[in-house]
Amino acid sequence: MLDLTVLPAFIAAILLFLVSPGPDMAYMIAVGFAGGRRAAVKAILGICTGMSVYAAVVVVGIGGIAQLHPLVFDAVRIFGAGYLLWLSYVTTRNARRTIGNHGDLKAGEWYLRGVLVSLANPKLMLFFLAVLPQFTGSADNYTLQLAMLGAVDVLVEMVLYGGVGVLAGSFHARLSGSSKAVAVLNYAASAVYFVLATAIIAEVVTA
Repeated sequence: MLDLTVLPAFIAAILLFLVSPGPDMAYMIAVGFAGGRRAAVKAILGICTGMSVYAAVVVVGIGGIAQLHPLVFDAVRIFGAGYLLWLSYVTTRNARRTIGNHGDLKAGEWYLRGVLVSLANPKLMLFFLAVLPQFTGSADNYTLQLAMLGAVDVLVEMVLYGGVGVLAGSFHARLSGSSKAVAVLNYAASAVYFVLATAIIAEVVTA
């Protein structure tokens, strides 16, 4: 039997974790600027898919590998930084071409990018490892309780970060008729990707 009485405290804890700017939030803002509200919806679905993978890994008890092998953890983060640098380059290139190209990516591409960005943030797995076991309460089924908590976490991020992305996308929608304005939004998205990537690299190097 599940213990649902822990949910208010658990949701409060994950909100404290999510409201601080991180890779997922920065990515959603950039996607909204560059591709609009529809792209933001596809991207958040991709991010939540990646989150679900990490949650599932923790639930089945494999997540401890990240703690036993920190080099694997760093390698994933460096890969994520490289991917964000590539996104920065592509977004800048599209801004210099026919403005609006970036928003015309196929829905599946926005989704897949979201999956990759989320999977390239292994801190999510460490969060699940550290936090989920603290809210098992009086549940009879430990695994099922962890799975429920992971699902709630994913849902909260979908609503919060999805809303942020859609809000950012409203600027794209309002300014899509102006080539210069859309170029500025694309350059802003590119800058977000670049700053996020360099911050990840700096953190790994100085750790």
